[in-house]
Amino acid sequence: MKTKSCLFALLIPFVIFSQVNTPSEIRRKTLIKDIGDYALHVPALTSLLMIIVKKDKEGFGQFTKSYGTTLAVTYALKYAINKPRPKNATDGHAFPSGHTSAAFSGATFLQRRYGWEYGIPAYAVASFVGYSRIKGDRHDIWDVLGGVIVGVGSSYLFTKPYQQEHMELSFNSNNGNYLVGFNYNF
Repeated sequence: MKTKSCLFALLIPFVIFSQVNTPSEIRRKTLIKDIGDYALHVPALTSLLMIIVKKDKEGFGQFTKSYGTTLAVTYALKYAINKPRPKNATDGHAFPSGHTSAAFSGATFLQRRYGWEYGIPAYAVASFVGYSRIKGDRHDIWDVLGGVIVGVGSSYLFTKPYQQEHMELSFNSNNGNYLVGFNYNF
């Protein structure tokens, strides 16, 4: 009995730390990956919706530049580096994660252009997309971090905060002194 107990105790770490791909685990991984495949578009589509709602022509130009740069840099790096995917997938071109770079580009645009009240939910969606790429065995952590850097970096290059009012006129009076101010933001 003692021998069986010792053998069982030695096998516990292997059971705990081994990755068992049961049918339910495979379905869960596939579901997470599939949700990430669609969620990658949410920050970019939300950015476009905000641009339309606010009639932000300047923002449309900034979004186009940042998102276009994200895609160009991502695919240039994918083909230049040609890193293999995890778990012996045969399609290669893993670095950086295109899903992650696209999601973080849209999220960073929302945060930089319209503020953190839009950025926080967008970053949450983008983070889930990155997680889904790792969980779905399409990328490792380095691929996802590369995607984050490309997406955030390109949006920081081209996106400026939204200013609804470009002109401000102020007036101040104190003890018979009058001050008129004019401020124009470019």
